[in-house]
Amino acid sequence: MLQVAAASSLRKFRTGDPDVAHRHVATTFANHELALDDRQPVDFRLDTISSGRLTLGRMSYGAAAILNGPPMQSCYHVNFLIEGSSVVEQRGVRRNLDARQDGVVFVPDSPVMINWSADATQYHLKLPIDTLETHAGTLLGRPEKQEVRFDLTFDTAAGTGRSLLAAVKFLYRELAREDGIATMPLARHDFESSLMTQLLLTVPNQLTEALVGPSPRAGSPTVRNLIDFIDAHPDEAMTTADLAAKAGVTARALQLGFQQAVGMAPSEYVRSVRLDRVRSDLAAGRSESVSASAARWGFFHLGRFARQYREKFGELPSETLNRSMR
Repeated sequence: MLQVAAASSLRKFRTGDPDVAHRHVATTFANHELALDDRQPVDFRLDTISSGRLTLGRMSYGAAAILNGPPMQSCYHVNFLIEGSSVVEQRGVRRNLDARQDGVVFVPDSPVMINWSADATQYHLKLPIDTLETHAGTLLGRPEKQEVRFDLTFDTAAGTGRSLLAAVKFLYRELAREDGIATMPLARHDFESSLMTQLLLTVPNQLTEALVGPSPRAGSPTVRNLIDFIDAHPDEAMTTADLAAKAGVTARALQLGFQQAVGMAPSEYVRSVRLDRVRSDLAAGRSESVSASAARWGFFHLGRFARQYREKFGELPSETLNRSMR
């Protein structure tokens, strides 16, 4: 059962004390050694927020900083540099990063080094090892977790990297917002899964070929069984990865099978069924507002929801609700 989180669990931390900053980062992320440029005043800022399966943060030191840490062991850690510059190193690979141009993924099994400029600011994404590796296995239709050997850095200036950075920023804002996505379990679960899938497809790794390469489509009986399940349980968590795991096929095979059977992706079919449930609630007067019914069925972006509703039913959700109240 997916749980509703608090309206907002954003934690804001500020300090000018280097030792306090060091301890706070160690507690929040991982143990490390920290050297700060003592010619510059420290203005450490770290805002963090956790959802069901990941932690997001935005951090800056206000002074040049060098961090050396042992293997994190329990998590994958992704940094998105949005101001300043940095140098990173892991597994003998060393790279220079520029703001809004580069991201870095640190894997759990090797020491890390990060050298930030004084003006550096970055978003952090912390993914527990079990969470990401289970998701990778699910996408591939494999029952066991899949270790992911990411390349160290990736481009965030264009293409899928830019989209991944935009998704991180959006989720950070939504989780921090009062009555945002944190209060909508279905939507939060879907977005978390989508973010992990984006990461796996964006940053080159040893699973890339299996994730994006040719795949046989799921057979008709498999698709029909899943359609029956979706129709009967639209209130359950149902990302493409969840459905692929239930069917024991890869996410790619499932997408091809649904496209063949119903002319749309699995996620689009789930959305269509949930739109039907919203319409049923509104038409029967079972919901006090459009926003309440939309949130119940996992729609957190009301403008996009209204557009999708109108495309399917030829009217706005407010029109359906108003007619039921006459």
